[in-house]
Parts: sequence; structure tokens; C-alpha cells
Amino acid sequence: MNLLRLGVNIDHVATIRNARGATYPDPVRAAEMAMAAGADGITAHLREDRRHISDADMDALAVITRKRGIPLNFEMAVTAEMESICLAHVPHAACLVPERREEVTTEGGLDVVKGHNAIAPTVRRFVEAGIRVSCFVDADLDQVNASKSVGAQVVELTTGPYCDAVRDRSPDAPRLLEKLRATAAEAHRIGLEVHAGHGVDYETAKPIASIPELMELNIGHFLIGEAIFVGLTPAIQRMRALMDEARAERAA
Repeated sequence: MNLLRLGVNIDHVATIRNARGATYPDPVRAAEMAMAAGADGITAHLREDRRHISDADMDALAVITRKRGIPLNFEMAVTAEMESICLAHVPHAACLVPERREEVTTEGGLDVVKGHNAIAPTVRRFVEAGIRVSCFVDADLDQVNASKSVGAQVVELTTGPYCDAVRDRSPDAPRLLEKLRATAAEAHRIGLEVHAGHGVDYETAKPIASIPELMELNIGHFLIGEAIFVGLTPAIQRMRALMDEARAERAA
């Protein structure tokens, strides 16, 4: 069975902390718990407006993930400031995402086609520093090919449209899942490692995890929300079990 890695995004622990301007709950403690519960990696998005994860959080996350030998995936906008911070930490991976200050959360994928000339130099510098680069893109073949062209080793396909369609009981859900499947297959064919994430919950995890080319699934908001009711460790363990079941069922 081809094991699918689970990356846990701990951004929204910091969202809760910052709502009161307190020092708790601590996203670094959440990262430690996630690793103990079976997470294969930790993801954190340092936004330009610092609405959740802070610079101090990134400093501490870089230390504990390196100490534990667990990959840190640094989500970031393609800006000079974020590039400098990323190069200072040299995380395992950098995931390049679009960012608008007025958005509630990341809305859609990065336009690598339009931003090719601005993105490529950042990718080159990261690769030279030994940082694996991922482009967070829509399930669109032009965006996948552009990601390959700028030098990224990984594409992370946004699963948001499919997950929203499932929750809305939209008849578009099967088509959107098939689009994810086809895009993942093409990305793999041209030599990119394929990840996915955004909006995944218990209901949508297994259909997405069954995509054979998928190597990593990054999940944050749902797990942090579910942790309010059942605790972070059980929430992560159930998600891990669903992902493993999907892979086992496909292999059977």
C-alpha cells in the first residue's frame, strides 16, 4: 500500500489565540501534539498581515520540527519579505500560495501562468538553498504545466471546490473529483509530486485519498474545529485512519 502522508496545518490554533491577544492556545504545542498523534508533517502559513501565525511561531516551529525530524511546510505569498524569512529558516518545504488581505482564507490557487516571471526567481533561490517548492494551484493543466516550468518540484491541488460541492450536495461534486483525478495524473506524468488540500473533512477525505498519484494531504481548519469537540489527538487519528482505509481499499 502506498502510504499517503498527512500534513497538519496549525494556523487556526493561532487564530483562536489572537482573538483574545493572549499567549494561549499555543500553536507550537498543537504542532507537538499533532506530531505525537501521527502527523507526517506540520504546515503553517505566515501571512503578510500576521492574522494568525506569527514570526515567533515560525521560529519555534522551525526548531521543534527540525529536532523531531518532521518536515515543516512553510506556506507563503511570493513576496520579498516572505522569501527572506523562508531562506532564514530553510524549512523542508515552501508552498507558494496567493494572498489577499481582504480574504477570509486562501481563495483558489496561485496563478502561476500569469505570475511566471515573478515566481520563477524565488523558486530558483529556494531550490538552490535546498528547500522543496510547491505551488498551490487549481486543478488546471495550464497551472500544473506552469508550475513545472518555474522549477517547482511539487504541486498542491486545491480541493476546496470539490469539498464545498460535497457539503452543498451539489451535482457538480463527481465532476470536480474527476477533474482532481485527471489533473493529479497529468502532474505525476510530467514529473511533479502531487499534494492536495483545502476544505477536507471526514466526508471528503476518502475520495480524495483514493487518488493514486497523491502523496500528501494537508488539512488544518477542519481538524482544529473537530478538536474542540473530541480533542486534537483523536481528530488527527481518525483522519489518519480514513486516509489509510482509502489506500487499502484501492489496493484490494
